[in-house]
Amino acid sequence: MPFSSADMGDLRQAKALLENPGLVARISDVLGTPLERGFGMLPKKWGTVINEAASKAIAKAMDVALSTMNSLPASHSSNGWHKLAVGASGAVGGAFGLSTLLIELPVSTTIMLRSIADVARSEGEDLSTPESQLACVQVLALGGRSAQDDAAETGYFAARAAMAQAVSEAARQVAQKGLVQRKGTALVQLIAQVASRFSVNVSEKVMAQAVPIVGAVGGAVINTLFMEHFQCMARGHFIVRRLERVHGVEEVRVAYAGITVNGSDQTR
Repeated sequence: MPFSSADMGDLRQAKALLENPGLVARISDVLGTPLERGFGMLPKKWGTVINEAASKAIAKAMDVALSTMNSLPASHSSNGWHKLAVGASGAVGGAFGLSTLLIELPVSTTIMLRSIADVARSEGEDLSTPESQLACVQVLALGGRSAQDDAAETGYFAARAAMAQAVSEAARQVAQKGLVQRKGTALVQLIAQVASRFSVNVSEKVMAQAVPIVGAVGGAVINTLFMEHFQCMARGHFIVRRLERVHGVEEVRVAYAGITVNGSDQTR
């Protein structure tokens, strides 16, 4: 089916969202200071702690965030309410410092994953299917790179390709055992792969909260930006998936590649 002008407009919007400057740039603009200032204030081996915390947060968030969305009808996503909720959890983290990360991160991740599922539902995803459920989890890996990435693995479709096998195997497991059965190897491996990318954005958030001037208000602002970042990733991701259901995966990928980030088309 040929792309309509509306479809191309949606795809331009998706690419603008997915290929935009990352979380670190947004937070630095708001704080008016580079996040590197916060990096020096973090304890040694903090990266390992963050990665482990991200894995546990994703595993805990999946059941709560996704199971409650299945029976709700498609509608516009409630982005504002989710931003308020995650901002409140960030205020607590900002007030009490880094020691609250292991408590605050599962809460904020659950709220974010529920917001991602809300966006997915508004773009026509059937959240009762393993593929849609795991597509929501996959959003947490967008906009952040893992330590294993090379220069060729940047960008939206490259990130999806890097996770494709893990997503496919996990979907088969979930179809057989359900999302709540998290002990299967495939789902554990997917969570680890998503967490390795998600933890990059978590690290940037933690670095910002380590800056002494942040406090409770700054923590709320940072968490709101954190949520907004993943809402943008989710909107772009599920626009692409909606168009793929109509036009096919390869056709959408080619059309996406022919759009520059500023919105003008390249030669296809």
